[in-house]
Amino acid sequence: MELVKILSDVQNISETISSVIKVDVTVVDRNLERIAGTGCYGQRIGEILSDDSVFGFALRQGSSFIIENPGEHNACLKCQNIDFCDEHAEVCCPIKIEHEIVGVIGLIAFGEEQKKSIVENQENLLRFLDKMAELISSKLLEQENTEKIKLLAKELEIVLDTVDKGILAVDSKGFILRYNKKAVQLFNIDEALIRNSHIKEFIGDFDFLALIEHNIGTKNVEFAYSKGKYSVRGFFDGNIISLGNKKVGILFTFSKVSEVLNIVNDITAGSIQTNFDDIIGNNALFQNVKFEAKKAAISNSTVLIQGESGTGKELFARAIHFHSHRSKGPFIPINCAAIPEQLLESELFGYAEGAFTGAIRGGKSGKFELANKGTIFLDEIGDMPLHLQTKLLRVLQDHVIEKVGGKSQIPIDVRIITATNKDLEKKVFDGEFREDLFYRINVIPIHIPPLRQRIDDIHILVDYLLEKCKGKLGKNIEHIEDQVMKILKEYQWPGNVRELENTIEYAVNMCGTDIIKQEDLPKRLIVEKNRSKEIAAKPILSIKDLEKREIIKALRYYQDKEQGISGAVEALGISRATLYRKIKEYKITL
Repeated sequence: MELVKILSDVQNISETISSVIKVDVTVVDRNLERIAGTGCYGQRIGEILSDDSVFGFALRQGSSFIIENPGEHNACLKCQNIDFCDEHAEVCCPIKIEHEIVGVIGLIAFGEEQKKSIVENQENLLRFLDKMAELISSKLLEQENTEKIKLLAKELEIVLDTVDKGILAVDSKGFILRYNKKAVQLFNIDEALIRNSHIKEFIGDFDFLALIEHNIGTKNVEFAYSKGKYSVRGFFDGNIISLGNKKVGILFTFSKVSEVLNIVNDITAGSIQTNFDDIIGNNALFQNVKFEAKKAAISNSTVLIQGESGTGKELFARAIHFHSHRSKGPFIPINCAAIPEQLLESELFGYAEGAFTGAIRGGKSGKFELANKGTIFLDEIGDMPLHLQTKLLRVLQDHVIEKVGGKSQIPIDVRIITATNKDLEKKVFDGEFREDLFYRINVIPIHIPPLRQRIDDIHILVDYLLEKCKGKLGKNIEHIEDQVMKILKEYQWPGNVRELENTIEYAVNMCGTDIIKQEDLPKRLIVEKNRSKEIAAKPILSIKDLEKREIIKALRYYQDKEQGISGAVEALGISRATLYRKIKEYKITL
């Protein structure tokens, strides 16, 4: 602590002392620099005194003393001016802060009257000087604390300005007291205008007083701010500011929707990254599909991936996304068949506050907003309800969404990839899928072949899946019996690669040695193998023989019934004339 920080205060106190005691006053700091003075010492401020001076002695001793006879006191013995000192008396009083000496107050008498004033009032004089020293100390402490507070305020200001959220602190009536640079940028407003504005200018009709009255904060409330041509949407939190039991205001923190989504997107986009090399298969037909998908990836057009369940439609969708210019953005998958119809709309498009009973306060963003600047993957698109197909068509046409219960349109930049295991063209024909939407999503069609059409990939897939399951289950399995591989290649795999993966995992779990044998396979594969042998052992009938057999069966079944020949015609699905012609052609007699 340095007395130079309060030079004006020290000089004023020196002049006060001098006016009361009628002697000259000077003050030196702990570096023996004269920093204040009255009388002749007023012209000598700034000079450095010797360590052997009386003031040097006072700093070392650390207690007050009076020199009645200069030249004879211990403090004078080493003084350079001892032989020609013109002082008649002197008082030294250290200035202390706790146990630290920061300076000395000196009273100097240059005449007998001044000396008499000092000597005759020693006790009162020392008590008075101690009070003056304490006053100087308190002024220095006050200055130090002020500097600390200013430093702390500056540090807090720097901290607030580095926070990646807009901050507005308001009083209990809602008027803005403090703000950070992010808030100025977020609301695109001049600092002179933001100061003393009311919070409702930024959060709209939100019930600010309810927060104060109920002493509760709020989280993730959606807001929409606009001024002139500028507008911004986002979310804010409000936290009560209290001093003791008194509520003095609220601290609001604001985030733009795009910034919140970027955080989600960073997390989402960083998970399960998939490359085309991760899609296993050397089959020529399959390789051609991968080649088409790679070309589709560099486009921004919609993609429709068709294939049976378990063929890897989402794997292809992920690879397309991570191979595209949107790879740094989010990949948001949603299964349209797995979410109840009444919830699917809010999942896709989000909802506004108060849209329905049970809606989260502040509303909720949907998958399309989460997918902004990235890709949304709509799996099982064939199961999407017709009214949502209409809403999806609008997204594709206008690139905007509207939340459930919302009043404003939200622009989005999303690539849409869809997938289905249904025959969409048949669903269009049956009126279950909009024809215009079908053409919109089917700009780039990709058909993934079922596993039974690429049996030559079974071996490489089994090797890959075996290594994967070994690591997952911690089992040491060397290889698979040839007979097992033969069964795997002869099986039709209605569940495709997903079923194959489950089969390998089951076999690894069941295997008790280092070789997977036939008995380790799921029983359905063995049953299917035996059934295939039985079918192969039976003679194959020609189409004509099959037709003749079914006609005889129908005629025998209905000959004793009321429907008679009409029943047989209806059951066979042919006309009466055709039936009679077939009876004649096959020479059928009953």
